[in-house]
Amino acid sequence: MESSNATTGGGTRREATRQKLYEAAVTLIAEQGFSATTVDEIAERAGVAKGTVYYNFASKSVLFEELLRHGVGLLTASLREAAERTAAEGGDKVDALDAMVRAGLVFIDRYPAFTQLYVAELWRTNRAWQSTLMVVRQEAVAVVEGVLRDGVAAGEFSGEIDIQLTAAALVGMVLVAALDWKSFQPERSLDDVHAALSRLLQGRVSGRR
Repeated sequence: MESSNATTGGGTRREATRQKLYEAAVTLIAEQGFSATTVDEIAERAGVAKGTVYYNFASKSVLFEELLRHGVGLLTASLREAAERTAAEGGDKVDALDAMVRAGLVFIDRYPAFTQLYVAELWRTNRAWQSTLMVVRQEAVAVVEGVLRDGVAAGEFSGEIDIQLTAAALVGMVLVAALDWKSFQPERSLDDVHAALSRLLQGRVSGRR
């Protein structure tokens, strides 16, 4: 999973190594589960020595916690960029939400294994990294909440909407629809899936104008 931050020198080399470890961990854990995945396997898949894993992360749990933080951080950044780009182009808040839906689909299309892990971990409550997961999840949802709140203030959305629940529902819609797409309807294109979700977002499912 690529980083959104550029560094130089030793920082670049260390970041490249961490990227390899993220990729190896997310692939292996998606294939066989967290408990069954060993540090040796992660190191072998990443093409580094076992000691390199512990040099970068104190333990397998810390590696996975940082993987979650890193991946959701990339998703959050892509959602924020989509909203800001839409605003710069003169779009309204519905356009911004639609752009964020597409950005979410693009992210999931690029990182399906990470998305599967992320969704699975949301349902577990006995993990050491649960508090971190809740924090990074809220950071992603907060971007959507901000657009909804601005839309209410501008009169584009009803003041009666529950902003927190609506934002969570929109994020959940994208996650679940995308996982269904990747798992059961892979023949569909990203544009096709986005068009279907866009109709839901804009209230055009019933055919009414």
